[in-house]
Parts: sequence; structure tokens; C-alpha cells
Amino acid sequence: MALDEKEYINLLPEIPALVNKVVQRNMADGFLFSAGTDTTIIAYEAIKYKPTIPCLTLAFKHGNPKDTEYVKKMVAFLKLNHETHVFDRDEVLSNAPKVVKALKKFDPMEIRNSMPVYIGLTLLKKKGVKSVFTGDALDELFGYPWQFHLSEAEFKQKQEEMWAEMGFSSIPMAESLDMSIKAPFLDPLFMDWAKKLPIKLKINMHEGIRYSKWILRKAYENLIPKEVIWRPKAPLEEGTGTAVLRTFFDKEYTDQEFAEKKKAILEEDDVKIQDKEQLLYYEHFRKLFGKPSEVYPDNGGIQCPYCKSYVKTRIQFCKVCGAYPI
Repeated sequence: MALDEKEYINLLPEIPALVNKVVQRNMADGFLFSAGTDTTIIAYEAIKYKPTIPCLTLAFKHGNPKDTEYVKKMVAFLKLNHETHVFDRDEVLSNAPKVVKALKKFDPMEIRNSMPVYIGLTLLKKKGVKSVFTGDALDELFGYPWQFHLSEAEFKQKQEEMWAEMGFSSIPMAESLDMSIKAPFLDPLFMDWAKKLPIKLKINMHEGIRYSKWILRKAYENLIPKEVIWRPKAPLEEGTGTAVLRTFFDKEYTDQEFAEKKKAILEEDDVKIQDKEQLLYYEHFRKLFGKPSEVYPDNGGIQCPYCKSYVKTRIQFCKVCGAYPI
């Protein structure tokens, strides 16, 4: 969508002022820092008030974390009080039941994305941190790359559906640790502003590439290194390297064990297990909570054909096992 500079030029100085305000209103004691657009912008504003706020980045030892180079640049640029924790297979295995318990689900993608956040929260808690900054909600408010092909009407509908159902795993995980999440982009002041923005200010082109969060990037491109503010979107599992968990646990079960367990779970619980990673999380879920159909009984929602949980959803996504569409 072509843009005339006149359509946004007056907005540019207003945006940092708005972000600064919501950061102030939601000040935290610590920071889970990925150097993505969301956490980079928050960090830029937050250090004006807490220059030595402890910032923590998570990286999976056995993965290929894409955040690393951007984190290094921003730590140097902002002179952050920062450390990176490299976690390994054993930490994932020991924390898996805790993440499943906190989220009350066994959706592999959700667990995979949430694992580094949970580990980070536990480490910050040991430092005496009680509240933690996250960049939650910016993607939901401004759109994901997988929505770029949608028409304006379709995009608007998808956004409204997401807004009606959006939830963030960081919040229940923090609560399980007696901590709290401070998410400036969830502040009603910011959300109301973002929801009213024209779509062409949310998604547009920069140097031949289509970006989400376009107007935010534009507002900060002369304040933050351009290679960071215009970095491509990296989902948490790619940024931290946990994307490899999709197949990393294949050795936890032999193919025969997996086939036998999968069959037994289908016969006993009427739950269809998709892969070995999901099996690992499901076994924790089953031990902690019981059968999904009993944990999430009929609530007037849709029954997932895979796990038999009942979920209220407009986006045909099972929030318990991750099945889509349902």
C-alpha cells in the first residue's frame, strides 16, 4: 500500500512519547530482552528511568538462536546491564512439567515458545526481581508476517478475532512463580491507539521488503540502529533457538515406544498425539491434570477432534493441544 509522507509524518514524534508514557506506567524490576522490535523499543525508553535494570537473554545451547547478533548490538548501544543464559537439554526436560503445569496445556508450539521465558523468569527471580518487562501484544496489534497476503478486509477481521482471544503465556508462568509481567503494549492507552491505526501504517514496505509494525519502526529508525529496528520478525522459538525442540526429543522414545504410547493414549483417553515432542508434554499434562476431556469439559465451545477438550474459539485453534483447524 503506497504511502504519502504527509499521511504519517506528524505521527512520528508522538509515538516515542506514547511508548515512553506506557513504559513509565508499567515499570518493571527486570527485563527478558530479545532485541526484537518490541523489546528493543521498550528498552530504549526504560533505561531513561532505570539505567541499570537487569536484562536477560535466553539461548538454547543446541539450537541456532537468531537473536544473538542483534542483542550484542543493542547491549553495546544502550549500555545495558545484561547477561545471556545458555540453557541445555537437561534444563528443558526439568522445566517441561513446570511449564505444562503453569499453562495447563500441551500445545508443542506454546511450550516451545514459553520454555525460555519460564527459565528466564526463574533466573530473574533468584536475583530478587519481582516484575519483568515483556514485549507481549505488539504482534497481535500490528499483525504477523503470515497475514501479509490478506486483503484489508480479511486482515481487519483476523485482527479483531485475535484481539478477542489473545492471551500471553508469560502471565500465568509469572504468576506460578509469584512474579508479575509488565507489558507496556498491553496498556489500554497503547492498545486503544494501535487498534485505531490504518492498516497501511501497521504493514508496509521498507527498501523493498514488507514489514509489520511499520510505523513504530519508522518512528524509531533514527533513534535505534537501523539494522536492529528493521530486523525481520523472528518467532520466540527461532530467536532463542528452541525451534529445534520439534525433533530434539525424538530420541526420548524409540519409534516402537512412541507407536505403543500413541495407541494406548488414543484408546484410553481418546487423544490423538501428533509427534514425540507432544507426547513428552502430554505425559506431564496427563499426570498433573487428567484427561483433557475431563479437564476442559463442555463449556458451550467447540470440541477439539484431537484432544477432546472443549474450547471457546473464533479462530478454530485448540488452545490445549495446538490443533488447527478445529
